[in-house]
Amino acid sequence: MNARIHLRNMAFYGYHGHLTAENALGQRFQIDLTLTTDIARATKTDDLADTVDYVNIYAMCREVVEGAHVKLLETLAGRIMDRVLADFASVQKVEITIRKPSVPLPGVLDHVSLETSKSRE
Repeated sequence: MNARIHLRNMAFYGYHGHLTAENALGQRFQIDLTLTTDIARATKTDDLADTVDYVNIYAMCREVVEGAHVKLLETLAGRIMDRVLADFASVQKVEITIRKPSVPLPGVLDHVSLETSKSRE
């Protein structure tokens, strides 16, 4: 029995971007994750060990975003998806949206975002 677990609008501060100012000043990044996983066992056992512990997912996302600098949202998304699939064996697919609300552009916009997904091979 597959289910999708959503973590919405996680916010972390990181130093990612192509511009020098982004690397020096940092900015907030907002992340949505959707994790596809089999919940059949968890529905019977009511045991956290039989599902995805989203406290650990949140902590891992924080570690990646607040960790090593990258220039591209694509790279940041790839690192998070790779960690989810490596560290959480029950996750079959991860979908991610990363929003960058403070984009240094000469104009007005709400945010720039990247949406992608990766499945277990």
